[in-house]
Amino acid sequence: MPRTAIIEPIPIPLPDEELLAKLFRGLGDPNRIRILELLLERPRIQKEIVEAVGLSQGQVSEHLSCLHWCGFVEADRQGRTVEYRIANPRVVAILDMARALLDTNQGEIAACRVIDRE
Repeated sequence: MPRTAIIEPIPIPLPDEELLAKLFRGLGDPNRIRILELLLERPRIQKEIVEAVGLSQGQVSEHLSCLHWCGFVEADRQGRTVEYRIANPRVVAILDMARALLDTNQGEIAACRVIDRE
């Protein structure tokens, strides 16, 4: 039985452009992409993710928290074990579309200079 989170996210009214930027920042780390790729195969517990991506337990926990808060993954507690899985099939679609874009724009993307001005 899923447990209620201690802190529930409260939607913050933001313009669509800012929300889209937050969505891409949530996906903007190679380790989070690696974790999502693993979860595309099947649900996994954190220990499996740690072993597969080669990060510390704390780092994986931080990435999973980000992915969970962004709504990309869900967590189910089964006793002392927490199993993570893709939360929405649209996450799969986003990753598929990104791969398709890479097929035609890999050089441009590799050379892209991201400028973050806040």
